[in-house]
Amino acid sequence: MKQIEVAIDLIHQGEMEEALKLLQSSAKEGNINEKFDVVQIYIELGVQEEARILLEDIIQLEPDNAEAKILLADIFINDNEDEKAITLLNEIDPSSENYVQALLQLADLYQSQGLFEVAENKLIEAKRMSPEEPVIDFALGEFLFSIGEYHKSVIYFEKLISKTDEFAGINIQARLAEAYALNGDFEQALTHFQNLKTDDPELLFRYGFLAYKSERYEIAIKTWENLLELELEYPSVYRYLAEAYEEEGLMKEAAEMAETGVEMDPYNKEMWYVAGKILHKTGRTDDAYRLIEEAIHIDQDYYEALLFLIELYKNEGEFERLIDLLVNKVDINQLDGIFHWELAKAYNEEEQYNDALIAYQNAYNKMDKDIDFLRDFGYFLVEEGRISEAVNVFDQYIKMEPADFEVEQYLERLRNQDSTL
Repeated sequence: MKQIEVAIDLIHQGEMEEALKLLQSSAKEGNINEKFDVVQIYIELGVQEEARILLEDIIQLEPDNAEAKILLADIFINDNEDEKAITLLNEIDPSSENYVQALLQLADLYQSQGLFEVAENKLIEAKRMSPEEPVIDFALGEFLFSIGEYHKSVIYFEKLISKTDEFAGINIQARLAEAYALNGDFEQALTHFQNLKTDDPELLFRYGFLAYKSERYEIAIKTWENLLELELEYPSVYRYLAEAYEEEGLMKEAAEMAETGVEMDPYNKEMWYVAGKILHKTGRTDDAYRLIEEAIHIDQDYYEALLFLIELYKNEGEFERLIDLLVNKVDINQLDGIFHWELAKAYNEEEQYNDALIAYQNAYNKMDKDIDFLRDFGYFLVEEGRISEAVNVFDQYIKMEPADFEVEQYLERLRNQDSTL
């Protein structure tokens, strides 16, 4: 033991090489307890390989030494040798005082391998052997939460909350709130969050988000306003707080929060889009155009924003801006055919019929199975005097929509107008 104490003093003095020599000597000459002391020092120093060799020696001397197997299994896990760890842990006798710990380690290993049923069985066995052990309630709660069995996880978190507010760095009250929420029990979830005394911005955000999803906008607003008093630069909150204000009819506050949000999070396309929609509702149409166009500039494939802006331009009669958007600000060839169709209709409104025809033909290449498009394209071709092409398009349409007698009769009239068809 004296050698080990000298080695510890040498470690404190920074004489690592000399200390390791003494530890190796102690490990070689010492009894099992002394060997264990050396192992613990090796583990604290991060000398994994030396600890591994010494633990294997101890197990060879004492094949039933469960404590050594637990420690060696930890080293195997750190070295990504999970199968060796599983084999070793399964050797531990159920009568050993280390058996429950072995079951918990096995559950972690089986879970990491996707063997959830086996992992759960190990945890249930541990619970049966030590029914009042908090670490097992925590392990079961966390395991069930991680695999989406939220209604089961609350059983163990509720038991744990009666003993402690926090376990292994996890706030149990917050876990319960999330588990209830994910299980659809929003009232219970809100109750637990309301009981949560915290200034943690992350927990406050989740509490506000839960209230928001439960349509308890007044709670969401109050919670997120408190969050921003604690931490102004919390980008995720601005979008949802703006929308919560909007839901409560507080449009001035919604617009201010949305505009602050795009300043705080300028690369977030959803923030620009939400801000644009809110400003449009307040009558600031040009600002709405600018904000939503910026969202599309960030992501040209942002279909939701594209479709919204197109509808906005159409409702306002801004067909030139719509054409400019689809011709100059996005790569329309990478988009769905519906955008070619919208471009075609905008050209038609602007009486740019040649451009409209090209856009319709491009749309047709992607939308020849869309009955609404085919009907519109057919009528456009008739207006342009391209009767034979219109007949072909209407033929396709009728094959897919044989009950549309109006178009069928119209098609017959077209045929009758030109006997060559």
